[in-house]
Amino acid sequence: MGQVHSYSHDGLTFEVLDGGPPGGETVVLLHGFPEDATAYDQVAPLLHGHGLRTLAPHQRGYSRGARPRRASAYRVGTLVDDVVALLDAAGVRRAHVVGHDWGGAIAWALAQRRPDRVASLVVLSTPHPRALRWAAARSDQVWRSRYMLAFQLPHLAELLLVRMVQGEGMVRRGVPVEHQRRYAARLRRPTDLRGPVNWYRAPLRPRLPGSRWHHLEAGDSGLPQAPVRVPTTFVWGRHDVYLGRTAAERTAAYVDADYRFVELDADHWLPEREPEAVAHEIVARVGETVSR
Repeated sequence: MGQVHSYSHDGLTFEVLDGGPPGGETVVLLHGFPEDATAYDQVAPLLHGHGLRTLAPHQRGYSRGARPRRASAYRVGTLVDDVVALLDAAGVRRAHVVGHDWGGAIAWALAQRRPDRVASLVVLSTPHPRALRWAAARSDQVWRSRYMLAFQLPHLAELLLVRMVQGEGMVRRGVPVEHQRRYAARLRRPTDLRGPVNWYRAPLRPRLPGSRWHHLEAGDSGLPQAPVRVPTTFVWGRHDVYLGRTAAERTAAYVDADYRFVELDADHWLPEREPEAVAHEIVARVGETVSR
């Protein structure tokens, strides 16, 4: 099958960056907030040099043809299904999955829900959701995640975030300016932020009128609860202000497979600021998995 520049799922059209040797092992690269697929622009060429194909989708809320307005359209199960649809469109039975930030949460969920489609897993920055829940009661993780409550404010959150994305707020938070400019070009208006912000709103919204509000890590939130049983590498930066050490170190308890924890002298923005280290860990994990 040829390159995949776009694919359809759930009545939406998703843009994809497809690169590298078509016959190589496939690596799916899932971005976070407020990134897009270009977060991996410095990582992907390094993977191509090792004979790997990469598929980097602009995910739901970011692709211009995939921006539903309702928060319920951004539940974790739906986001996982988007990735499975990408694999189907590309004719890929099993892929090596990489995820950063929210893309990491989807990578964890995909590996737990559809291990038949995941050859290996590399998660950047984002601890396993159960580790985050465990850490919330034992560390400063709740304080680190407090910004998520502000994201629940309708309209106001989008107004404030578009100023951050379009101004210097992202650069002050560590995003290199060349990446900030690309992200800003995709998220120009408050309405462009509605979908990305809905990733944070959907897990906390009730499914039915009158039902209770969901905790982000609750069993019915759609995030993975069972152990992950595919070979996994978790890469974390010790200077990450959003995701702390307690959850990072606890993540090992929720992987029932070959597991490696890699701590970098870095912050949250690993694909953008540490592309060589990220590519090294992906290549190592793919190589170990394929050689088995």
